[in-house]
Amino acid sequence: MAALYLLDTNTVSYIVKGRNSSVDRHLMKAPISRVSISSVTEGELRYGIARKPEMPRLQIIVNAFLQHVTILPWDSKAAKEYGDLRAALEQEGRSMGNLDTMIAAHALALRAVLVTSDRAFSRIEKLKIEDWSR
Repeated sequence: MAALYLLDTNTVSYIVKGRNSSVDRHLMKAPISRVSISSVTEGELRYGIARKPEMPRLQIIVNAFLQHVTILPWDSKAAKEYGDLRAALEQEGRSMGNLDTMIAAHALALRAVLVTSDRAFSRIEKLKIEDWSR
């Protein structure tokens, strides 16, 4: 079975803006049923469009994207991973932003590959990461 891919917010931004043909190529190759986002990423996207009401085209594109991608709920299993992950990162002196930690925890809970170009996620050794932007 193909891997489950969880797209990080920066990867979705590449898709929405249409500015990275490498991301587009990877997306076309991946089975759409195996491509998803976290509800945390949905929140970040909705925050982004709420901050830019003067850009109705962006709202249309983001809303269309959200209608065509599987949005996975952040659940109790993700919350457990988050608690363990955040504590471990802080103990190692390598903490990261809470939303990024939540997205990483969600990927760990799902045993998914996190698709991101954000190097901060590389601090998490057990997290499977792919960068489709290259």
